Amino acid sequence: MHEKYAALRGNVGLLGQLLGKTIKDHLGDEFLAKIETIRQLAKASRKGDEKARQDLLSILHSLSDDELLPVARAFSQFLNLANVAEQFHTTSRNNEDNRGPDAIDKLFTKLKASKHSEQEILDAVKALDIELVLTAHPTEVTRRTLIHKQVQVNECLEHLELGDLTDRERSVILHRIEQLINQAWHTNEIREQRPTPVDEAKWGFAVIENSLWPAIPDFMRQLDERLFETFGLRLPLDAAPVRFASWMGGDRDGNPFVTAKVTREVLLTSRWVALSLFLSDVQELVSELSMIDCDDELRARAGGHNEPYRAVLRKLRDEIKETLHNLTARLNGQYTENRDLISRTEQLRKPLEICYHSLHKCGMGIIADGLLLDVLRKLSCFGITLLKLDIRQDGERHGEVLSELTRYLGLGDYAQWNEEDKQAFLLTELNSRRPLLPPDWQPTPDNQEVLDTCRVIAETDPGAFGIYIISMARQPSDVLAVQLLLKEAGCKFRMPVAPLFETQNDLQNAAAVLNRLLSVDWYRGYIQGQQYVMIGYSDSAKDAGMIAANWAQYRAMEQLVEIAEREGLKLNLFHGRGGTIGRGGGPAHQAILSQPPGSLKGGFRVTEQGEMIRFKFGLPQVAITSLKLYTSAVLEANLLPPPKPKREWCEVMEQLSQISCDHYRSIIRGEPDFVPYFRAATPEMELGKLPLGSRPSKRKPNGGVESLRAIPWIFAWTQNRLMLPSWLGTHIALNTVVAEGKEPLLVEMSKEWPFFRTRLEMLEMVFLKADHWLSEYYDQRLAPESLWPLGQRLRQELKDSTEVVLRLRPQGGLLDDQPWIKESIKLRNPYTDPLNVLQVELLNRSRTNPDELHPQVDQALMVTIAGIAAGMRNTG
Repeated sequence: MHEKYAALRGNVGLLGQLLGKTIKDHLGDEFLAKIETIRQLAKASRKGDEKARQDLLSILHSLSDDELLPVARAFSQFLNLANVAEQFHTTSRNNEDNRGPDAIDKLFTKLKASKHSEQEILDAVKALDIELVLTAHPTEVTRRTLIHKQVQVNECLEHLELGDLTDRERSVILHRIEQLINQAWHTNEIREQRPTPVDEAKWGFAVIENSLWPAIPDFMRQLDERLFETFGLRLPLDAAPVRFASWMGGDRDGNPFVTAKVTREVLLTSRWVALSLFLSDVQELVSELSMIDCDDELRARAGGHNEPYRAVLRKLRDEIKETLHNLTARLNGQYTENRDLISRTEQLRKPLEICYHSLHKCGMGIIADGLLLDVLRKLSCFGITLLKLDIRQDGERHGEVLSELTRYLGLGDYAQWNEEDKQAFLLTELNSRRPLLPPDWQPTPDNQEVLDTCRVIAETDPGAFGIYIISMARQPSDVLAVQLLLKEAGCKFRMPVAPLFETQNDLQNAAAVLNRLLSVDWYRGYIQGQQYVMIGYSDSAKDAGMIAANWAQYRAMEQLVEIAEREGLKLNLFHGRGGTIGRGGGPAHQAILSQPPGSLKGGFRVTEQGEMIRFKFGLPQVAITSLKLYTSAVLEANLLPPPKPKREWCEVMEQLSQISCDHYRSIIRGEPDFVPYFRAATPEMELGKLPLGSRPSKRKPNGGVESLRAIPWIFAWTQNRLMLPSWLGTHIALNTVVAEGKEPLLVEMSKEWPFFRTRLEMLEMVFLKADHWLSEYYDQRLAPESLWPLGQRLRQELKDSTEVVLRLRPQGGLLDDQPWIKESIKLRNPYTDPLNVLQVELLNRSRTNPDELHPQVDQALMVTIAGIAAGMRNTG
């Protein structure tokens, strides 16, 4: 046992024992003994014991229908508890010596030794614009009720770490953990129904309330203290280096359940939650700020009251309460006489700032810089809307509205016009003062829905929104069309519109589209010097493979940065990353530092998806660590940017991209057995039964793999441990370049270019999570024998890919320089492996005799999917 992980393994063991006790109490000693036998066999199998492996297969194959579900639940719940222990370990006192330096401290030490002046550093800190966008993509398999119990287990582990606990105190804490584990065991871990978009939004609000609400002021206090200690500088009072947005209730691309009505409800609910949280804080301030001395401005505002701070805050409290009554009635569809008094963030900020400045002027700065400062920091971060809501829609939908409209008006079919004619029409109407939409026009329901969404935007406070994203944007007209529809809906404010470049071809054309957009005088005036562009990671990787997609993303960003610098624009690149490597996931710090130089000057915006929201932000201390990593990485990228890649490095990347893409597509699109193999050797068809997110798994209900969304595509390959989308094409590309004598150049790139090194490290993580024998077992039990050769060929490619990536490592084995990740994977494997074998058994039974299924087989299958997702961690 590695000493540095002794505390982690101790907590995993403790939680496992208490789960074992729960299982024994419920199902008896004999069943618990069977679980323990399976676990020991899995551990021995993982170490290469072939007899143990065969025994493991035999015991799981021989389970009765009645045993399938409880066995699946036992291992799934153990993985959830292991994840709790692991997440706790990242902030544990017992891990302080192994965590390494604080990310902010480490960066500030670097900056202190750099040539940057203190003013340059302060300016860079002030300019920080990090926006984390929470999305409800369907990879969070754990129910909110179970997440809540897991958070409480974490709190108990924290209490156990305190020194000098009495035997009684320790016993009480252990009893509480056992209660929570029992509660989880007797709770259905699989949702019975898909969440609605409003449910998803409420899940996002819960993350804010339970974790980020307390984390933000602590993070800001620590950042401010480090800045003062190192440079003697302070953060401005209104500093908001990190803010939050959301797609939950706004992302309608391919999701028919996100309607204008849903968006309106989510916007109202978001403000209701924010004001409820601020009400609690203001009530506490009323209790605390009993001081008498104040400055003239506060005294005048308090009307001469002898406790001026309380007088001002009580008035504010009452206004918040009345606004909450108004919002509650509106959410319930009721008429209300209560006024909507607090509709802008400034209405909360102003009185709080007056109190803050008065306390400082009267020598009570220590009081001002307590809870009051924390509330002001939260106000700067969250505002009264809590999260800024993005709107996302497929570009075709806007074109369909305009096509129906132009046909109605007798102007022809907009969809059939060329790009020049579309732009001419759009610009004419954008500059026109008369309305375009006839009052008696009744568009089709789908097109009416697009118009209704625009009206919701027009009728809502601009501060409630982030940006409007256009999926599959390919021409300037795609952007101008949205702005025309917003104008016609009566939108009086400037809503930033971001084209989303997703496929490899779209990424390669991104610079050309932006150049053409910027050549339009109306557009240049509209954007007022700031342009958002979203870079898609999911669909580009599904389209071209990871290496080609990553390089297309890098080149697109480089070219967009060049345009922004030439045109004097503030460019904010929005990264649509997922949790898994195949969708742009991986360690955030490395990913940020591997971007092109200059790409973060205009800000950094990124999606936080599915289960990664919980792993990064589910606990206050974990959230603080994540926020520090983001902040330090963006600051470092702007002040100490990575090197501009050498010409020969770029040439090699072009070669790698082309070779890997050609090979990837030759398998995905050109191999006639591929689709049947994919459907047979993974649980792709069964994934549709799992009620994860509100969005359908396919863009087109009757489409094949090409219409499958990137998330279930990745999710399915993660389940059978082949992890194919993340590495396919790698070995062909790298081996070709090595054979041409360029291995020394690849080694140089690995050492000196963060972009290339990060790609290799992400591949190493994938290779550690992939498993040859489990993938082969899926083939042998689930796929026709005629498809086995394809599976063997793909596993050989996985082996070859691993070997060539190892050759390019400076030294050692996979991820030897990131032992924490290795330990994490090693810790979970003995519990994930049995779930994989069990899943194969369940798939075999359900596919062989679908009409004679035991009622618990489907449920057990869903549990294995959820359990493997917990074991793999970054699944979607």
